[in-house]
Amino acid sequence: MSVPGPYQAAAGPSSVPTAPPSYEETVAVNGYYPAPPAPMPGPATGLMTGPDGKGMNPPSYYTQPVPVPNANASVAFPSSLPFHECRLPNPFLPTVAVQTVYVQQPVSFFDHPVQMCCPSCNKMIVTQLSYNAGALTWLSCGSLCLLGCVAGCCFIPFCVDALQDVDHYCPNCKALLGTYKRL
Repeated sequence: MSVPGPYQAAAGPSSVPTAPPSYEETVAVNGYYPAPPAPMPGPATGLMTGPDGKGMNPPSYYTQPVPVPNANASVAFPSSLPFHECRLPNPFLPTVAVQTVYVQQPVSFFDHPVQMCCPSCNKMIVTQLSYNAGALTWLSCGSLCLLGCVAGCCFIPFCVDALQDVDHYCPNCKALLGTYKRL
């Protein structure tokens, strides 16, 4: 069943590897890249012929072109100076002031003190709490009145902190930092 001609298999050693590559060879651990085998002369090596009939091999690797410096660039960095040598600032180049901006995460206020940085005095504080009558307090008072607690028992919600709104204040500068409304 063999076909005569150029499609016959070679009788010598096979060019197909007998075992798959190892894991290290596959992922190139430690930056090791095995060198490709040297090309053997002959028609199967991929030898290309140039316009003059001589053989030429394609490049074994391709390089990235070097970037061309922009002629319109406003700042030129001296490359001839040693690293340790200092230069005076150029009065013609603009000076850039660097400003550090701190972004504070939003604070959630609840019915317990919160440790935070006060935006008014910029100090790390634990908030002081103040309880004020809010919508839940008045709603509780009104519902107790409708149930018949008219003899002063309807004012009990004004004495219960769990039914009132909570204001958070800075203990240093007494600034109002936030409010927790129950309803």
